[in-house]
Amino acid sequence: MKCPFCKHDDTKVTDSRATDDGRAIRRRRECQSCGRRFTTYEMVEESPLIVIKRNGSRELFDRSKILNGLLRASNKRMITRQQLEDIVSHVERDIRNSLAQEVTSEKIGEMVLDELKSIDEVAYIRFASVYRKFADLESFMAELEHLMGTKKKEAVEEQHDIEE
Repeated sequence: MKCPFCKHDDTKVTDSRATDDGRAIRRRRECQSCGRRFTTYEMVEESPLIVIKRNGSRELFDRSKILNGLLRASNKRMITRQQLEDIVSHVERDIRNSLAQEVTSEKIGEMVLDELKSIDEVAYIRFASVYRKFADLESFMAELEHLMGTKKKEAVEEQHDIEE
């Protein structure tokens, strides 16, 4: 690794540890020539992931767009930033594990909704209202009824498990 200060190629690693999210290794290095220290990060090189938008256009996957949508949906809710980061990481990991090089924005939205449903129902509805573009009150109510039906079904299954 070249020293960013004196451009000498002989540096040694003085400390190595995983980053908080475990996606990279942080290394502290010291230049053998000038003695200055600097930090490098080592991570797996990932192939670019392309998102196919509703209008047919394509763009590079950008996890910050998902996070920003989640932040808006969870405004003034009891959801931590870490929970939202975890949702984004889980969705991205699942997409990359599928080995697909392209994914639709609809698929990403559904994956986010699946994750968000178990964390906060209000944030779920907020995210769904933007993602699914509710055109009227009927489409909004249909989503609420679907959510309530799922919740009732889970409660019945849980009660059944307790009785057994």
